[in-house]
Amino acid sequence: MSDHFHAVAEAFSRKATIYDAFGEDHPNLTRMRQKVYAHIEALLSSGSTILELNSGTGFDAVTLAGKGYHVHATDIAPGMLAQIEDKVRRYHLEDQISVQPCSFTELDQITLGPFDGITSNFGGLNCINDLSLVTRQLPHLLKPGGVVVWVIMPPICVWELIRIPQDFRMAIRRLKRRNVVSNVEGVKFLANYFTPKEVKGAFGPEFRLLRVEGLSVLTPPADNKTFARRFPRLYRTLVKLDNFASHLHPFRAWGDFFILSMRYQPTDRS
Repeated sequence: MSDHFHAVAEAFSRKATIYDAFGEDHPNLTRMRQKVYAHIEALLSSGSTILELNSGTGFDAVTLAGKGYHVHATDIAPGMLAQIEDKVRRYHLEDQISVQPCSFTELDQITLGPFDGITSNFGGLNCINDLSLVTRQLPHLLKPGGVVVWVIMPPICVWELIRIPQDFRMAIRRLKRRNVVSNVEGVKFLANYFTPKEVKGAFGPEFRLLRVEGLSVLTPPADNKTFARRFPRLYRTLVKLDNFASHLHPFRAWGDFFILSMRYQPTDRS
Protein backbone atom coordinates (compact mmCIF):
# COMPACT_ATOMS: atom_id res chain seq x y z
CA MET A 1 0.00 0.00 0.00
CA SER A 2 1.01 3.61 -0.53
CA ASP A 3 1.84 5.86 2.41
CA HIS A 4 -1.60 7.44 1.99
CA PHE A 5 -3.46 4.15 2.41
CA HIS A 6 -1.18 3.10 5.26
CA ALA A 7 -2.30 6.28 7.04
CA VAL A 8 -5.96 5.54 6.25
CA ALA A 9 -5.58 1.99 7.58
CA GLU A 10 -3.92 3.23 10.77
CA ALA A 11 -6.52 5.96 11.33
CA PHE A 12 -9.49 3.64 11.04
CA SER A 13 -7.82 0.85 12.98
CA ARG A 14 -7.54 3.29 15.88
CA LYS A 15 -11.22 4.14 15.49
CA ALA A 16 -12.40 0.54 15.20
CA THR A 17 -13.06 -0.16 18.90
CA ILE A 18 -15.12 3.01 19.44
CA TYR A 19 -16.91 3.28 16.08
CA ASP A 20 -19.97 1.16 16.88
CA ALA A 21 -20.45 2.77 20.30
CA PHE A 22 -20.81 6.20 18.67
CA GLY A 23 -23.76 4.90 16.68
CA GLU A 24 -25.68 3.78 19.76
CA ASP A 25 -28.64 6.01 20.70
CA HIS A 26 -27.99 8.09 17.57
CA PRO A 27 -31.40 8.55 15.88
CA ASN A 28 -30.19 10.33 12.78
CA LEU A 29 -27.32 7.95 12.05
CA THR A 30 -29.77 5.06 12.44
CA ARG A 31 -32.12 6.80 10.03
CA MET A 32 -29.31 7.35 7.53
CA ARG A 33 -28.38 3.68 7.63
CA GLN A 34 -31.99 2.64 7.10
CA LYS A 35 -32.21 4.85 4.01
CA VAL A 36 -29.08 3.18 2.59
CA TYR A 37 -30.50 -0.28 3.28
CA ALA A 38 -33.81 0.68 1.66
CA HIS A 39 -31.93 1.85 -1.44
CA ILE A 40 -30.08 -1.48 -1.62
CA GLU A 41 -33.23 -3.54 -1.01
CA ALA A 42 -35.03 -1.73 -3.82
CA LEU A 43 -32.38 -2.92 -6.28
CA LEU A 44 -31.16 -6.27 -4.92
CA SER A 45 -33.43 -9.08 -3.80
CA SER A 46 -32.78 -11.02 -0.61
CA GLY A 47 -30.31 -13.82 -1.26
CA SER A 48 -28.18 -11.71 -3.58
CA THR A 49 -24.39 -11.72 -3.29
CA ILE A 50 -22.71 -8.44 -2.38
CA LEU A 51 -19.09 -7.31 -2.45
CA GLU A 52 -18.72 -4.64 0.23
CA LEU A 53 -15.84 -2.19 -0.08
CA ASN A 54 -14.42 -0.52 3.06
CA SER A 55 -16.65 -2.57 5.33
CA GLY A 56 -15.49 -0.93 8.56
CA THR A 57 -16.58 -2.79 11.69
CA GLY A 58 -18.97 -5.00 9.73
CA PHE A 59 -22.11 -3.28 11.03
CA ASP A 60 -23.62 -3.07 7.55
CA ALA A 61 -22.49 -6.57 6.57
CA VAL A 62 -24.20 -8.04 9.64
CA THR A 63 -27.38 -6.04 8.99
CA LEU A 64 -27.50 -7.10 5.34
CA ALA A 65 -26.85 -10.71 6.32
CA GLY A 66 -29.86 -10.43 8.61
CA LYS A 67 -31.89 -9.39 5.57
CA GLY A 68 -30.80 -12.51 3.70
CA TYR A 69 -27.86 -11.22 1.67
CA HIS A 70 -24.49 -12.94 1.31
CA VAL A 71 -21.69 -10.42 1.85
CA HIS A 72 -17.99 -10.58 1.01
CA ALA A 73 -16.64 -7.87 3.32
CA THR A 74 -13.35 -6.13 2.52
CA ASP A 75 -11.25 -3.44 4.20
CA ILE A 76 -7.61 -2.43 4.60
CA ALA A 77 -7.65 -1.47 8.29
CA PRO A 78 -6.54 -4.40 10.48
CA GLY A 79 -8.51 -3.05 13.43
CA MET A 80 -11.70 -2.91 11.38
CA LEU A 81 -11.15 -6.39 9.94
CA ALA A 82 -10.74 -7.74 13.48
CA GLN A 83 -14.12 -6.23 14.39
CA ILE A 84 -15.80 -7.83 11.37
CA GLU A 85 -14.31 -11.23 12.09
CA ASP A 86 -15.42 -10.98 15.72
CA LYS A 87 -19.01 -10.25 14.65
CA VAL A 88 -19.02 -13.15 12.20
CA ARG A 89 -17.93 -15.54 14.97
CA ARG A 90 -20.19 -14.05 17.62
CA TYR A 91 -23.32 -14.13 15.48
CA HIS A 92 -22.44 -17.40 13.70
CA LEU A 93 -22.60 -15.80 10.25
CA GLU A 94 -19.85 -17.82 8.57
CA ASP A 95 -22.32 -19.02 5.91
CA GLN A 96 -23.37 -15.47 5.00
CA ILE A 97 -20.33 -13.24 5.54
CA SER A 98 -16.82 -13.85 4.25
CA VAL A 99 -13.97 -11.47 5.05
CA GLN A 100 -10.91 -10.51 3.00
CA PRO A 101 -8.22 -7.86 3.60
CA CYS A 102 -8.26 -5.94 0.32
CA SER A 103 -7.95 -2.38 -0.94
CA PHE A 104 -10.54 -1.10 -3.40
CA THR A 105 -7.60 -0.22 -5.67
CA GLU A 106 -6.58 -3.90 -5.85
CA LEU A 107 -9.85 -5.67 -6.55
CA ASP A 108 -8.13 -8.13 -8.85
CA GLN A 109 -7.23 -9.91 -5.60
CA ILE A 110 -10.87 -10.63 -4.71
CA THR A 111 -11.23 -14.37 -4.26
CA LEU A 112 -15.01 -14.70 -4.82
CA GLY A 113 -17.54 -13.52 -7.37
CA PRO A 114 -18.97 -12.43 -9.66
CA PHE A 115 -21.46 -10.58 -7.48
CA ASP A 116 -24.99 -9.28 -7.84
CA GLY A 117 -23.99 -5.98 -6.25
CA ILE A 118 -21.07 -3.92 -4.99
CA THR A 119 -21.63 -1.53 -2.10
CA SER A 120 -19.61 1.08 -0.24
CA ASN A 121 -21.12 3.01 2.64
CA PHE A 122 -20.40 6.29 4.40
CA GLY A 123 -17.58 7.80 2.40
CA GLY A 124 -14.84 5.18 2.33
CA LEU A 125 -14.33 5.97 -1.34
CA ASN A 126 -13.67 9.61 -0.48
CA CYS A 127 -10.18 8.43 0.45
CA ILE A 128 -9.19 8.26 -3.24
CA ASN A 129 -8.88 11.18 -5.66
CA ASP A 130 -9.57 9.23 -8.87
CA LEU A 131 -12.61 6.96 -8.71
CA SER A 132 -11.83 5.44 -12.09
CA LEU A 133 -9.06 3.49 -10.34
CA VAL A 134 -11.91 1.61 -8.68
CA THR A 135 -14.60 1.60 -11.36
CA ARG A 136 -12.40 0.12 -14.09
CA GLN A 137 -12.05 -3.02 -11.95
CA LEU A 138 -15.78 -3.58 -11.53
CA PRO A 139 -16.83 -5.33 -14.77
CA HIS A 140 -14.99 -8.55 -13.91
CA LEU A 141 -16.60 -8.56 -10.45
CA LEU A 142 -20.24 -7.95 -11.41
CA LYS A 143 -22.77 -10.19 -13.06
CA PRO A 144 -24.53 -8.66 -16.09
CA GLY A 145 -27.35 -6.55 -14.67
CA GLY A 146 -25.53 -6.22 -11.35
CA VAL A 147 -25.73 -2.96 -9.44
CA VAL A 148 -23.33 -0.65 -7.64
CA VAL A 149 -24.60 1.31 -4.61
CA TRP A 150 -22.11 3.81 -3.26
CA VAL A 151 -22.51 6.36 -0.47
CA ILE A 152 -20.21 9.33 -1.15
CA MET A 153 -19.50 12.65 0.58
CA PRO A 154 -20.26 15.65 -1.69
CA PRO A 155 -18.63 19.10 -1.71
CA ILE A 156 -21.74 20.85 -0.34
CA CYS A 157 -23.03 20.07 3.13
CA VAL A 158 -25.52 22.69 4.31
CA TRP A 159 -25.00 21.93 7.97
CA GLU A 160 -21.28 22.54 7.67
CA LEU A 161 -21.69 25.77 5.67
CA ILE A 162 -23.95 27.36 8.29
CA ARG A 163 -21.07 27.03 10.75
CA ILE A 164 -18.92 29.52 8.83
CA PRO A 165 -19.19 32.17 11.62
CA GLN A 166 -18.06 29.64 14.25
CA ASP A 167 -15.39 27.65 12.42
CA PHE A 168 -14.61 29.02 8.98
CA ARG A 169 -11.92 26.47 8.02
CA MET A 170 -14.02 23.46 8.98
CA ALA A 171 -17.15 24.87 7.37
CA ILE A 172 -15.59 25.34 3.93
CA ARG A 173 -13.19 22.38 3.92
CA ARG A 174 -15.27 20.36 1.45
CA LEU A 175 -15.36 23.21 -1.06
CA LYS A 176 -11.68 22.64 -1.81
CA ARG A 177 -12.86 19.27 -3.14
CA ARG A 178 -9.53 17.49 -3.62
CA ASN A 179 -6.68 16.54 -1.29
CA VAL A 180 -8.32 17.94 1.84
CA VAL A 181 -6.44 17.09 5.03
CA SER A 182 -8.55 14.95 7.38
CA ASN A 183 -7.67 13.92 10.91
CA VAL A 184 -9.07 10.70 12.37
CA GLU A 185 -7.86 9.64 15.81
CA GLY A 186 -4.72 11.77 15.43
CA VAL A 187 -3.75 10.37 12.01
CA LYS A 188 -3.83 12.70 9.02
CA PHE A 189 -4.67 11.66 5.46
CA LEU A 190 -6.18 13.27 2.36
CA ALA A 191 -9.89 13.19 1.56
CA ASN A 192 -11.72 14.11 -1.64
CA TYR A 193 -15.30 15.25 -2.26
CA PHE A 194 -17.27 14.35 -5.38
CA THR A 195 -20.49 15.46 -7.05
CA PRO A 196 -22.88 12.79 -8.38
CA LYS A 197 -21.95 13.90 -11.90
CA GLU A 198 -18.27 13.23 -11.17
CA VAL A 199 -19.02 9.81 -9.72
CA LYS A 200 -21.21 8.88 -12.69
CA GLY A 201 -18.46 10.10 -15.05
CA ALA A 202 -15.96 7.71 -13.46
CA PHE A 203 -17.98 4.75 -14.76
CA GLY A 204 -17.67 3.48 -18.32
CA PRO A 205 -20.39 3.31 -20.99
CA GLU A 206 -21.50 -0.13 -19.79
CA PHE A 207 -22.95 1.37 -16.61
CA ARG A 208 -26.31 3.15 -16.44
CA LEU A 209 -27.32 5.58 -13.70
CA LEU A 210 -30.30 4.36 -11.69
CA ARG A 211 -30.82 6.74 -8.77
CA VAL A 212 -29.22 9.57 -6.82
CA GLU A 213 -30.51 10.30 -3.34
CA GLY A 214 -29.24 12.90 -0.89
CA LEU A 215 -28.46 11.58 2.57
CA SER A 216 -28.98 13.98 5.46
CA VAL A 217 -29.47 17.03 3.26
CA LEU A 218 -31.41 19.03 5.86
CA THR A 219 -31.00 16.85 8.94
CA PRO A 220 -27.70 16.98 10.88
CA PRO A 221 -24.57 15.19 9.64
CA ALA A 222 -23.55 11.84 11.08
CA ASP A 223 -21.03 13.38 13.50
CA ASN A 224 -23.81 15.34 15.26
CA LYS A 225 -25.20 12.89 17.81
CA THR A 226 -27.09 15.27 20.12
CA PHE A 227 -29.36 17.41 17.92
CA ALA A 228 -32.16 14.87 17.46
CA ARG A 229 -32.37 14.27 21.22
CA ARG A 230 -32.10 17.93 22.24
CA PHE A 231 -34.61 19.27 19.70
CA PRO A 232 -36.95 16.36 18.91
CA ARG A 233 -39.81 18.43 17.42
CA LEU A 234 -37.50 20.42 15.16
CA TYR A 235 -35.69 17.23 14.19
CA ARG A 236 -38.96 15.55 13.17
CA THR A 237 -39.82 18.55 11.01
CA LEU A 238 -36.41 18.46 9.37
CA VAL A 239 -36.81 14.73 8.69
CA LYS A 240 -40.03 15.40 6.76
CA LEU A 241 -38.37 18.15 4.73
CA ASP A 242 -35.28 16.02 4.21
CA ASN A 243 -37.29 13.07 2.91
CA PHE A 244 -38.89 15.38 0.34
CA ALA A 245 -35.77 17.27 -0.73
CA SER A 246 -33.42 14.30 -0.92
CA HIS A 247 -34.85 13.20 -4.28
CA LEU A 248 -34.95 16.64 -5.88
CA HIS A 249 -32.35 18.53 -7.90
CA PRO A 250 -30.11 20.18 -6.69
CA PHE A 251 -30.66 18.98 -3.10
CA ARG A 252 -30.01 15.32 -3.89
CA ALA A 253 -26.41 16.27 -4.68
CA TRP A 254 -25.97 17.97 -1.31
CA GLY A 255 -25.87 16.77 2.28
CA ASP A 256 -23.57 14.80 4.50
CA PHE A 257 -23.56 12.09 1.81
CA PHE A 258 -25.46 11.03 -1.29
CA ILE A 259 -26.41 7.54 -2.41
CA LEU A 260 -25.70 6.77 -6.07
CA SER A 261 -26.59 3.53 -7.84
CA MET A 262 -25.50 2.26 -11.25
CA ARG A 263 -26.45 -0.86 -13.24
CA TYR A 264 -23.86 -2.88 -15.18
CA GLN A 265 -25.10 -3.58 -18.69
CA PRO A 266 -22.22 -5.07 -20.68
CA THR A 267 -22.23 -4.68 -24.43
CA ASP A 268 -22.73 -7.87 -26.41
CA ARG A 269 -19.37 -8.34 -28.13
CA SER A 270 -20.32 -11.46 -30.05
